[in-house]
Amino acid sequence: MSVQFTKVIPILRMFDIRKAREFYLDYLGFKVDFEHRHEPDLPLFMGISRSGVQLFLSEHHGSGSPGIHITIETVGVAGFHAELMAKGYNYMRPGLEKQPWGATTVTVYDPFSNHITFSEDDNVA
Repeated sequence: MSVQFTKVIPILRMFDIRKAREFYLDYLGFKVDFEHRHEPDLPLFMGISRSGVQLFLSEHHGSGSPGIHITIETVGVAGFHAELMAKGYNYMRPGLEKQPWGATTVTVYDPFSNHITFSEDDNVA
């Protein structure tokens, strides 16, 4: 049997659980799938998801460096943008941008300098 890859789950570094929850759950609308700590005082590793997309958030210093950039292929990016703008999040007002390669995007920056671009192919919409 040949190998088959089914999905990628990025691990994003976080430093403040309260800020991570405010951004990912309250602002972006993800839900918590699980939380794990090896012991009560050790760093949190958390799985979140929304509409079939999974992300892992980690306080572990070995989980990677902050400041990565991921792109999430999206259907309905204009509606998602309107949803974000309606929330009146004090730290960000992302734009809805037409890209020269034929996509419409919304890019947000989490409190830990990670960039997430939600991208819709203009030829599919």
